[in-house]
Amino acid sequence: MSHHHTIIIGAGPAGLTAAYELVKKGIQSLVLEKSDYVGGIARTEVYKGYRFDIGGHRFFTKVEAVNKLWVEILGDDFLVRPRLSRIYYKGKFYYYPLQLFNVIGNLGLLESFLILLSYFKAQIRRSSEEETFDQWVSNRFGKRLYLTFFKTYTEKVWGIPCNQIQAEWAAQRIKDLSFGTVVLNALYRNKKNPEIKTLISEFHYPVLGPGMMWERCLELIEQQGGTVRLNTEIVRLHHEEGRLTGVTARQDGTLMELTADHVISTMPLNELCSRLEPPAPVEVQAAGAGLNYRDFLIVGLILDRAETFPDNWIYVHSPEVQVGRIQNFKNWSPALVPDPAKTSLGMEYFCNEGEPLWTMDDDDLIELAMGELAALGLADRNDVVDGVIIRQPKAYPVYDPVYREHLAVIQGYINGFDNLQTVGRNGMHRYNNQDHSMLAAMLAVRNILGESHDLWEVNTERSYYEEFMTEGAQKAALE
Repeated sequence: MSHHHTIIIGAGPAGLTAAYELVKKGIQSLVLEKSDYVGGIARTEVYKGYRFDIGGHRFFTKVEAVNKLWVEILGDDFLVRPRLSRIYYKGKFYYYPLQLFNVIGNLGLLESFLILLSYFKAQIRRSSEEETFDQWVSNRFGKRLYLTFFKTYTEKVWGIPCNQIQAEWAAQRIKDLSFGTVVLNALYRNKKNPEIKTLISEFHYPVLGPGMMWERCLELIEQQGGTVRLNTEIVRLHHEEGRLTGVTARQDGTLMELTADHVISTMPLNELCSRLEPPAPVEVQAAGAGLNYRDFLIVGLILDRAETFPDNWIYVHSPEVQVGRIQNFKNWSPALVPDPAKTSLGMEYFCNEGEPLWTMDDDDLIELAMGELAALGLADRNDVVDGVIIRQPKAYPVYDPVYREHLAVIQGYINGFDNLQTVGRNGMHRYNNQDHSMLAAMLAVRNILGESHDLWEVNTERSYYEEFMTEGAQKAALE
């Protein structure tokens, strides 16, 4: 049995950030990761030299401490990239962020007028109910714009009707985005003042994809004495009198007993609740089992064309095809494509593990993606020369009607452990961006060092950007 100052469960952005912050303070932690790679969903998959980003990861933040860390890790390999993305809807492309004359030209004057009329109606007769996604968006944009630019894509992503998605997801992801903001941005696009994350016109990106950030971070951790063990699964988390005492882990079939003073966990909360020893109360286990997740897969296509379309990615709102989003990796970074005469695309399909789409044969998935790419008019199916399938379970925590109740039960229970902190997207069942997960990890380290920060306040509505702390307090706490 070996003892460690801090055990970190998971080597995604949150887990590695915590380990890196600790090792810089001279504290060697042990990171346990069940897969054979680091970075989690922010990894970069490689197939025959082609690099595929799992979902497209923009590096943009208004938390200066996070930006400083990114630059510290990657230096000159951290590129500034222009953003171009569009929405495909009813056979037409709409620039996103929206451009006024493009919208009017595609929708026509009558439909554009009806959208404006719907917006004013929503402001005059604003609904007092705002529990669900459709209510939240309709209140701010009007029902007609909601139906045009929000409903279909959102239901593709989550697989449930918008009236079953809780408003917290909209408030968290598109806070401060209003009809007026969209119109002003469409008229006066100003990349030097990107107030809203969804509207930024450029972003940073690692030259070899997001996984490069976390592979480099792993190197820095190990150079300074930290340890990261891959292919290591948590079997049990042992606790006694309100403290975690250690973990039982399995690496390559061998069980290990490890003890620790502190534990930082990024594992999904349903798994955490089911692996405690002694077992968590029945109601806590039931709450964990009641949390739902959305999975997705990427059909990576390699095309015998130097160029296809100019976008970084395209949102596909049309219900006629199953694909939800298409990444053009060459436009994220040319280095992701080893042959300049070729192009690689990521056709993203949102589904649940075990569904027919998830279990479909790889060759059939490639055929499906080729056909839908041609149906959208983006390339000829004969351009495709190769393909690969990448499946990602538990990509998104689902904000369904019951998640809030379950999360409250779990949060109340795990807050009773004085040396356990949970961070990361699945560690908090919160649809965080990388920077929010990293900020929570930084603050978890500060808590270990004697400070007191409520990690559950990171990326709430009032702290979506840098408002978690004032600029002065943030500087004092994180530099």
